[in-house]
Amino acid sequence: NQNTCICSNNTVHTAPRENMSLEEKFAKLTVSDASSVVDAIKAGDVVKSGFADGISALAAKCESKDEAEALAGLAAAKAVAEGCPEAQPYNKDCLAACLEQAASKSTEVRKAACATALAICKNTSPFAIKSLLPIIFVNLPVEKKWQIRVLGLECIASFGEIAPRQLGNALPEVVPEVTACMWDTKKQVKVAATNAMKSALQVIGNKDIEHMTDNILAAITKPKEVPEIMHIMAGVTFVQSVESPALAMVVPLLLRGLREKQTATKRQSAVIIENMSKLVDNPLDAAPFLPLLLPALETNAESIADPEARDVTQRAVEQLNRLKGLADKAMSVRGDISRIKEEFTKAFGEEAPSGIFLRTCEFASSIGTCMMDLRFMEDLQWEKNISGYFTPFYGEEKCKSATESVRAEAEKMLVIPEEEDEEDDAEELCNCLFTLAYGTKILLHNTKMKLKRGKRYGLLGPNDSGKTTLMRAISNNQVEGFPDVTEVRTVFVEADIQGEQSHLSCVEYVWVDPKIQALNIEKEEVIRVLATVGFTEDGKAQPFHAVSTLSGGWRMKLALARAMLQNADILLLDEPTNHLDVINVAWVKTYLNSLTNVTSIIVSHDSGLLNDCCTHIIQIENLKLNFFKGNLDEFVKIRPSARSYFSLKESKLKFKFPQPGPIEGVKSKGKALMKISNITFTYPKNTKPTLFNVSVQVSLSSRVACVGENGAGKSTMIKVLVGDVEPQQGEVWKHPNARVAYVAQHAFHHIESHLNKTPNEYIRWRYANQGEDKESLVKVTMVFTAEEEKLQKTPYEIQFTDDATGKISKIKKVVVELVGGRKQNKSKEYEYEVRYAGSTVDSGEYLPAKVLKKMGWEKAIKAVDLKIAQRAGLYIRPLSTKNVEQHLEDIGLNREFGTHYRMSALSGGQKVKVVIAASMWNQPHILILDEPTNYLDRESLGALAGAIETFDGGVVMITHNNEFCSKLCPETWVMDAGHLETKGDADWMLKQDTKIDEQAQITEVTDAAGNVQKVKGQKKKLSKKEEKALMKKIKAKLKEGAELDSDEEEFAIEKDLI
Repeated sequence: NQNTCICSNNTVHTAPRENMSLEEKFAKLTVSDASSVVDAIKAGDVVKSGFADGISALAAKCESKDEAEALAGLAAAKAVAEGCPEAQPYNKDCLAACLEQAASKSTEVRKAACATALAICKNTSPFAIKSLLPIIFVNLPVEKKWQIRVLGLECIASFGEIAPRQLGNALPEVVPEVTACMWDTKKQVKVAATNAMKSALQVIGNKDIEHMTDNILAAITKPKEVPEIMHIMAGVTFVQSVESPALAMVVPLLLRGLREKQTATKRQSAVIIENMSKLVDNPLDAAPFLPLLLPALETNAESIADPEARDVTQRAVEQLNRLKGLADKAMSVRGDISRIKEEFTKAFGEEAPSGIFLRTCEFASSIGTCMMDLRFMEDLQWEKNISGYFTPFYGEEKCKSATESVRAEAEKMLVIPEEEDEEDDAEELCNCLFTLAYGTKILLHNTKMKLKRGKRYGLLGPNDSGKTTLMRAISNNQVEGFPDVTEVRTVFVEADIQGEQSHLSCVEYVWVDPKIQALNIEKEEVIRVLATVGFTEDGKAQPFHAVSTLSGGWRMKLALARAMLQNADILLLDEPTNHLDVINVAWVKTYLNSLTNVTSIIVSHDSGLLNDCCTHIIQIENLKLNFFKGNLDEFVKIRPSARSYFSLKESKLKFKFPQPGPIEGVKSKGKALMKISNITFTYPKNTKPTLFNVSVQVSLSSRVACVGENGAGKSTMIKVLVGDVEPQQGEVWKHPNARVAYVAQHAFHHIESHLNKTPNEYIRWRYANQGEDKESLVKVTMVFTAEEEKLQKTPYEIQFTDDATGKISKIKKVVVELVGGRKQNKSKEYEYEVRYAGSTVDSGEYLPAKVLKKMGWEKAIKAVDLKIAQRAGLYIRPLSTKNVEQHLEDIGLNREFGTHYRMSALSGGQKVKVVIAASMWNQPHILILDEPTNYLDRESLGALAGAIETFDGGVVMITHNNEFCSKLCPETWVMDAGHLETKGDADWMLKQDTKIDEQAQITEVTDAAGNVQKVKGQKKKLSKKEEKALMKKIKAKLKEGAELDSDEEEFAIEKDLI
């Protein structure tokens, strides 16, 4: 036996040990010797005292079958754990013995084993818990006694208290082990595993899924809840980068979802996997989970029956394979103790290290790799947590310098080389890394933004990419890392004037702005700056006139003047040339180019503006900002597809509206289906009418743009036309068989109470009653007045003619309701089925519409017409999941969102598409859109324009977008202060007098089960000669007893031949 000592030159020498006290103590150990073992280590060190050499003897004592020996060994190990932190690399060997003794027959030994195991775990360096996990994991399999497994799980749970971040780093290894125990048949193991998992869930460090912890726990123990939890999971917005702790928690849930029987749940799991994997910044974070997820996904991609779900799953497989390729290429240092161990032996110059020194290196490497993973890379942090373990072998200074040498090498392993920046001397205003989300949608993720003074950046991006959201976030100081407004003055230029400020003069409107007030700008300065942009007493726009009198173009110039007063460092301009004429567009270009010391970010569809002003283009693509030097033309040379961002014609997105089909009795597309004549309307409490003597009509060939200033009465006129409000004077008429889709500016109230449904479920719910629209508003025009109710209760004289005798009789009756039936009489007028007072069953009798109107039932007639018209749309296209899914895709909502996402998880733009799709399901003949340019982005507008061009029904739209309406609408209704003037080719609809008979008829439909059925075309009207011949033929057949075909049978019934 030998002792070691350190000489002045830091070299360790060995000499014969004179004192063998620890070896003797371990041979004859008693409980009372525990404190003396600690004293011996403190008097020397873990090597000189013989503790490192004798640890196997102490571990053997702990594991002894003899109660006294076991208690003595456990007491010593516990005392060392609590009193000698430097002994951690060796004392951890006693943990395995403690776990084994948890199943001892002796109660005292079991208690001592539990206390010692927890003492070792709680007193080990938080960064070294990964060195204990293999010892615990080997004791968790079902073959081990349940007491051993319970103690192992309790040890894991204890790490949540003493080492939360380090446990989070170890979750990829911990979660699979604990999950297996949660299914154990032994109650004690199940409870301990659940507690360990709860402890683990507290340390995931991802705020996006912290609220999901109870659901994740439930998914492990209650498989039936997995489909519901997957729906909740689909609505989670991941703003933080997805790292290994978050993945460790979510992967078990996703694996369970992939193994569910329901195709929808399998599909949803694949979608979540694909989306989450896109947010993994470091491929090494995902590496441990790829062997679990990939096989399950690949199995589903081959075995799922639904081809669309297979395609979605295949996309997830491809995304994970891409991630796997990146992970394989990356130089992995995560958990790779061997590399850091090599660095330690190299730093200490150990060519032939002893076993004890190697054990110390391994323990230090375990700490080092954990610190690397968690980015604890300061020199003092490594010195504090590592260097002390080497002092038994080398002097303190040598230990510090060697540890620093290893830390420096470890830091090099973590460096990610940056791309070289362009050479530019301009001042850098912003250089930040951030993530941006809107609702449940990630718009930008861990993307870099660098802005320089005096540059003008054109911001381009596809549908729903977040251009305006980004600019609003910058102006509201919500972008992480962006300089504060006190450092870099940022102004968002927008022309929206709030209603409560519309009475202010132009000067007052600018001057009362809080930002102008904060700068203590005098009113005279406001007047001077307004004059520079054209607001003069003798000009078109006068500075002391109310802002409500300004056109859109002057409102934009007013907003620019307000921005000029603030001396901005960064101007954020959203469509600055909207509503401007050619002269004012040129003025804006000149103004922007003159701002050599101001940075601009411009969102615009005006290619001329982007070409003439921009020095750089920023493209939003794949959740990143990509910067390009040059103007739009130079950018389009590199990315030709970008032209669709600013041209309606170039839009890649396509909408397709369902064709309306024929209307009984309407042979010409120019025939009016809706009209209002000489109507005057005044809102309650108002003295002045909003509409004066207005008359319009709409047909299948109508393409009308309704334009005018805000408050001119456009929306009010449309509400009168569709029956939302009732005029005080004039007549409102709609063809009884016409179906009308009306998408108002604020149409979301329909879906707000159905946010837990998917769009597909919502539409099927809405039209489930034989095609009747449940969301048809209870309109003012459909509610009976007191006068009408009085007429309904008054007996009315009805004339009846006996068909056999021709005798006419009169009787007074009261109709109590219209049952819903309708037929045409010989005069081609509609008659409606009624129920009379006192009758308990339907009478089967019909009354003409003109009689019912006199009896006060006109509104009920309209309600019956509406239901019949709506049901007619259902026949052409059955209300199946597949048909609704295709319909939603036709209106631009991908089936991913249409069938598999609840509406609560959709963005505002996607909800709008749901509202349009729902209103279009019953194949309306007339589509009325109120300000579609307010809620649809440019790409969707291009798609909408294309759909309207090919739509066979009539279209009326209220819009301020000249490019949009001039492309589509040859007729314009100009509303000015309640007075209507029609402009353009008002007779266009007459020129489109295409006979409906010439339209291609629908010949087959697909039902909910996928069966194709032939559809009869419209019956050709027979001439009197043809009718007489057919009647003769049928009579002959009936006489011979021959069978009639379906058309003959129908004719025979109609003519009372059978």
